Amino acid sequence: MPRPVTRKTLWIAVAASIALTIVGVLLAVNLSSGEKRIQQAVQGGYAVQDPRFLHVAGVLLGPPVVGGNRYRVLRNGDEIFPAMLDAIAGARRSISFETYIYWSGEIGRRFADALAERARAGVPVHVLLDWVGSSKMDEALLDEMRRAGVQVLKYHPPHWSHLGRLNNRTHRKLLIVDGRVGFTGGVGIAEKWTGHAQDPDHWRDTHVRVEGPVAAQMQAVFLDNWIKSTGQVLVGDAYFPDIAPVGDGLAQVFSSSPTGGSESMELMMLLAITSAQRTIRISNSYFVPNELALKALTDARARGVKVQIIVPGPWIDTETVRSASRATWGRLLDAGVEIYEYQPTMFHCKVLVVDDYLVSVGSTNFDNRSFRLNDEANLNVYDAAFARQQSAIFEEDRARTQRVTRADWERRPWTERLQEQAAALLDGQL
Repeated sequence: MPRPVTRKTLWIAVAASIALTIVGVLLAVNLSSGEKRIQQAVQGGYAVQDPRFLHVAGVLLGPPVVGGNRYRVLRNGDEIFPAMLDAIAGARRSISFETYIYWSGEIGRRFADALAERARAGVPVHVLLDWVGSSKMDEALLDEMRRAGVQVLKYHPPHWSHLGRLNNRTHRKLLIVDGRVGFTGGVGIAEKWTGHAQDPDHWRDTHVRVEGPVAAQMQAVFLDNWIKSTGQVLVGDAYFPDIAPVGDGLAQVFSSSPTGGSESMELMMLLAITSAQRTIRISNSYFVPNELALKALTDARARGVKVQIIVPGPWIDTETVRSASRATWGRLLDAGVEIYEYQPTMFHCKVLVVDDYLVSVGSTNFDNRSFRLNDEANLNVYDAAFARQQSAIFEEDRARTQRVTRADWERRPWTERLQEQAAALLDGQL
């Protein structure tokens, strides 16, 4: 015979139900950006070389395209880290540094020492590290920098009142020195990025060093998250000096964040792809295109654009992303898109080259997490010579890949297909 329901039992059940409802609502609110998403295909109106495209890119993405810049591509840690450390060592007015990955190790120690030395010399040094991405960083490195006078902060540390912010990470990779020289790309501060991609323990990646008026835009992007974290506004000549032209390159730096303009990155990618007339080259470590991106890429092939994509091969740091990526390849391969898997090591580049004129490089992956959940920043360069250089680098990388055919894709084992279905359930978080 069932027990009678007492008033106490009823109140416990009601309270438990209310608590579960509150938790569910909080999780739903915290794990969504709260902003409307792009829901219809973007139509490209102009070729990327057309001045009208530059105007539209500036209006839609925020910062205008500015001239007077010069830039230098840096490949892998052997080129990237010395250039960054040299710039830090030469700082006289200010250093602004924001990164997702910062782990302990020899390269982490070298950066901490360099930043601390400049702070002791009286240079204002501001460092913003993502709380999740810097979880493998030794506290001793933080203590060393802080004792030297470096302002070091963690972005979105956990707190009971806003746990959902853990899902909004700063994935940006920005270094700005004296407000005049900037760096961005895919590199984190960890041993994985040292070397020259010679083996699986040393990753392949690309960074760009830029000088000129566009450095002020990079500084402004850094300031966006610095204000969110500290409430402190960095102004004055130390951060925003008058910058004379140093070259003839056109460029812009723009950002995206769930708290404002979360669609900027996706919009830029779609605008560039739909405007392509001859070639699209994508180098991306986490390539998980959504429905709009798949349509844009297949439509590009339908109008005769050559589309080539390099992704990681046997060496990748997350199998879930690999599975989610491969699940989308059928439509692309059917349309004639060329997909290549990089063989020697983890391929961590994030570069888009369109019509040998537009180059976009920065922190942005080709997935929903970068498009809608992370804080990202990219440098767009509009320059035929620079783009041809990036296309040549793409070809060098492609020589170290294995092409995936439709037959290869069809032959993948049932276990991979099952993993792809499971990964699809996490599509909004990848």
